[in-house]
Amino acid sequence: MADEITTDPAQSSGMQVMIDERDLKTHYSNAYRIHATADEVIVDLGFNMPDPNPRGGQQALLLKITDRVIMSYVNSKRLAMSLTQLIKRYEQQFGELPVQQGRQAPR
Repeated sequence: MADEITTDPAQSSGMQVMIDERDLKTHYSNAYRIHATADEVIVDLGFNMPDPNPRGGQQALLLKITDRVIMSYVNSKRLAMSLTQLIKRYEQQFGELPVQQGRQAPR
């Protein structure tokens, strides 16, 4: 049984896509790492936190990877287009989001 029924507007056939979210798990992520092969894009999701065991007293961040998503390049492009559209709508309503350089996870 599906929790939600939606129609994907990208499909011109009007096919209904049923979404089953019964096994959905939610994970927080404030960092990512992207790598790829010739056939797939791999996105590691996780979060940055202060290193609990800094070496030599030097402050450091620990990137704790919690999840990995492996997608085809076609699906990666669709995801990129969807995120671009979502962010554009958000910024039209609330203003431009700042992107802080140097605070991203290693790629």
